[in-house]
Amino acid sequence: MRAMVLASIADIQENSEPLQLAELPCPEPGDSEVLIKVAVCGVCHTELDEIEGRAPPPKLPVVPGHEIVGRIAGLGADCRRYKIGQRVGVGWVHSSTGDVDENIDEAFVATGRDVDGGYAEYVVVPETYAYAIPEVFTDAEAAPLLCAGGVGYRSLRLANISDGQVLGLTGFGGSGHLVLQVAKYLYPKARVFVFARSESERAFAMELGADWSGDTSDVPPEAPHAIIDTTPAWTPVLAALECLRPGGRLVINAIRKETADRHIMANIRYEEHLWLEKEIKSVANVTHRDIEEFLPIAGEIPLRVETQSYPLEQANRALTELQAGHVRGAKVLIISETS
Repeated sequence: MRAMVLASIADIQENSEPLQLAELPCPEPGDSEVLIKVAVCGVCHTELDEIEGRAPPPKLPVVPGHEIVGRIAGLGADCRRYKIGQRVGVGWVHSSTGDVDENIDEAFVATGRDVDGGYAEYVVVPETYAYAIPEVFTDAEAAPLLCAGGVGYRSLRLANISDGQVLGLTGFGGSGHLVLQVAKYLYPKARVFVFARSESERAFAMELGADWSGDTSDVPPEAPHAIIDTTPAWTPVLAALECLRPGGRLVINAIRKETADRHIMANIRYEEHLWLEKEIKSVANVTHRDIEEFLPIAGEIPLRVETQSYPLEQANRALTELQAGHVRGAKVLIISETS
C-alpha cells in the first residue's frame, strides 16, 4: 500500500519534505480490530509536533495521521460492531483503558504517533475506537471532526461556560471554526469573541457567527468568562490571561507549544494575569466519549466544515502551508475515492 512515512525527526523549515512516499505491506487486523481502507486523512498541527520532535514518536519509521475516514475492509476475530463497507472514522486515541480518564492514562496509544496512522491506504484500529460518521458529511468534511472537532468539543466542556456567558477563541483554524459553531448551538445566548492574527481568519469567524473578532492583542468589548486557545504559540496565552474576567478560565488546547516566543512568558505578572482566581486548564488528548458524543451533535447542527484538499503525495506541502499559517478551516489528504 502507498503511505507517507516519517523516518527521522526534522525541522520542517529546514527540510520541507520530512515525509517520504513508500510502499508498505497492508496491515492485518488482530482480534477485536478492524481494517479500514482510508478515503481521507486530515492534517493536524500535532503532526508538526511529531515531525519536529516536540511530541516524538517512540519509534521510527512511522506513518502519521489521526483524522481518518474510510470504510471497513476487514474484521478481526470477535468483531461485532461493524460490517464490511461501513463508513467509520478514527481519531487521536487509537486505544486506551476505556475509562473516563483514559486520555491521561499511561495506556493511552496515539494514532499516527505510537502506531501507524492514516497517511496511508489502510490502517487497523480496535473496533471500539472506530466511530460511525453522520451521513450528512462527505469524507473530507468528516475528517477534521475526528480530532479538531472532538478535542474542540472537549475543550468547550472544560471551559465550563453557561448559556449567556462570553466565550473567547484564540486562533481560528481547523478546531476553532468548529468550536465556534458548536458553542453557538449548545449555548445559543452565549457571545463568542474570536482573536486571530490574520484579517482573513477574523472575517471567516464573523461569517460563521462570531459576535466580535479582533487581533490577539486587541481588547474585546467585554471580558470573557472563558477562553479556548488553539494556537501553537505563547503570546496568545499571556494576552488571554490579561483579558479574562475575574474567576475566568483559560483552556489551552494543544499537545505541545512551540518555543519561538516562549520568552514572552517571562513577562507574566501574578497580579495582572493570575490573581482574582483566574485559572489555566490544559487539554490532554481526547477520549472515545468525546468523539462519540460530538459526532451526533455535529450532524444535528449540521456543522459547516471548511476544508482544503491535497493528494496523499502532497502531504509535505500541506504541512508546510499549515505551519506557515495558510489555513482556512482544515487541510485534508485525499487517499482514495470520496463520497
